[in-house]
Amino acid sequence: MTDPDRITIETFSLGPYQTNCYIIRSSTPEGGPEKCWVADVGFDPGRMLDRLDELGTTPEAFVLTHAHLDHIAGLFDARRRFPAVPIWIHEAEKDWLTDDRRNLSAFSPTPVTAPPADRLLREGDELHLAGQAWRVLHTPGHSPGGISLYCPTAGVCLCGDAVFNGSIGRTDFPGSDFDTLAASIRSKLYALPDDTVLYPGHGPTTTVGAEKNSNPFVRADA
Repeated sequence: MTDPDRITIETFSLGPYQTNCYIIRSSTPEGGPEKCWVADVGFDPGRMLDRLDELGTTPEAFVLTHAHLDHIAGLFDARRRFPAVPIWIHEAEKDWLTDDRRNLSAFSPTPVTAPPADRLLREGDELHLAGQAWRVLHTPGHSPGGISLYCPTAGVCLCGDAVFNGSIGRTDFPGSDFDTLAASIRSKLYALPDDTVLYPGHGPTTTVGAEKNSNPFVRADA
């Protein structure tokens, strides 16, 4: 059985939107060198990139929970530091990285584009980090290609901007829809074990059980 203690998640709240960007590290069962991913790369990612240098590790991938500007703005900086690292994103947002209208930055003071994706993800894809299996959950509603990354053996899920501690992602953006998001949360995230720790795109961590019982926007029993 996979050892959940082999996973370490470091949080970096970056840029003007205080976007949570994560370094996910996992060691191999044999105790070999750690492998890592970076989930989302927001504005001003220097601290996070410096931490990777400090660890002496190169990410296996930059995995994006979705392609809104505050989750992709640092990708060119990241690619300058780590030019060979691939970018993974859900297939529904494959064109958003290079389109400032779709990623909503055309309407902000700082239009943003990013390098194109190298791999397109789909519901149910299984990803592996140092032998740890992670499952891609398609959780649209905040955006059409929103995903969550769930590691059953570690009991953790990176849920992007689907659900927050006591809140949910905005649904007043182009391509957003409240009913779609509520269905994603209930059918995908609330279906996980109650003690699963949720790592959201903004704010502190929470658990599936806490949100099922008290989230004021999407209750499990609605």
